[in-house]
Amino acid sequence: MIKYWILPLLLVFAMGLAAPLVSAQTTGTVKGVCKDADGNPIVQGEVEWTSSETGHKYDLKTNKKGEYFSLGISPGKYNVVLKKDGKELFHINGIMVGLDETTQDIDLKKEQAAAAQGQGLTPEQAKARQEANSKAEADKKVVGTLNDKLKAARTAEEAKDYETAITTLNEANQIDATRDPIWYELGNAYLNSAPKQADSAEKQKRYELAETDYLKAIELRGASEQAQKDPENGKKMAAYYNNLAQAYSKSGKIDDAVTNYTKAAQLDPPGAAGYYFNVGAVYTNIGKADEAIVAFDKAVAADPTKAAAYYWKGVNLIAKETIGKDGKAVAPDGTAEAFQKYLELEPTGTFAQPAKDMLASIGAAVETGFGNKKKPAKKN
Repeated sequence: MIKYWILPLLLVFAMGLAAPLVSAQTTGTVKGVCKDADGNPIVQGEVEWTSSETGHKYDLKTNKKGEYFSLGISPGKYNVVLKKDGKELFHINGIMVGLDETTQDIDLKKEQAAAAQGQGLTPEQAKARQEANSKAEADKKVVGTLNDKLKAARTAEEAKDYETAITTLNEANQIDATRDPIWYELGNAYLNSAPKQADSAEKQKRYELAETDYLKAIELRGASEQAQKDPENGKKMAAYYNNLAQAYSKSGKIDDAVTNYTKAAQLDPPGAAGYYFNVGAVYTNIGKADEAIVAFDKAVAADPTKAAAYYWKGVNLIAKETIGKDGKAVAPDGTAEAFQKYLELEPTGTFAQPAKDMLASIGAAVETGFGNKKKPAKKN
């Protein structure tokens, strides 16, 4: 990285003629004002003055006006570093401090302007810096345009105007097709618009387009070094896999759907209950009770408070009931407990009455605890 050095600015003030005699002065004073790239004061900044001769360091703080000041600075040559929240913003070496007052302002806006003009650079370096700045500025404009289109598309989707969202997102991809959030949102627009299509072929086409867009989003994010550093990367990738699985499910690609819901659960353990619940829902919808029960068990293992998983586990267990010798229905073990647990967690929830009806259909009483059997009444 190319460093830029600033010559010190020294202001010398004469002693007052009427001043009383004092002992010889052996230290100096430093002060200055620090401003950011927008010209605003840097509040609570850290200005470190470190002697290049002795290594002694003076740690100074800026006030609300970006000012710093300190007396008692030993004369000598210093390296000055400006920091904010522990991050270095600028540094300058070789500042001389004498037995007087040294003013060292730091204006990042001016420093950036000076760098852009190539002060202290070779012609090749100046050209490279100018090209880099131009590219950064162009990238900034592109990102701003893409964010505007992404925001507009989401607003359209909220209004269920999926066609406008699709058009807007395709325009964004024509500008820059390397942004995974754009592809992800385009997948959402196709996925949500598919049920609105009267033509079955067009509906299927949109599910397939959604699949393609989600896969592109996953590919781009998986290859991004910046994304890998994002502490929320696992959660975001899980959302991509979850919606891809949903598109597969709508297309009847059950195995692909289950595979991708499972990937989502692995990438985002805190959200695993929801992803496993989705697996259970897929299997429930196609009548695979055994597989659905396993998935709902995984959901409640990940989150024991996920009430709906208990209810739908019970529903799938009811589907496996048999007829006893007496002609009555016999529900598998655990059926009553599943419904009871749902009622314990959500006694007035959406499925409260259906759960009670299911319990009544298998001759089980509505209990307040999960797995707690009522004790028979004592005989007198």
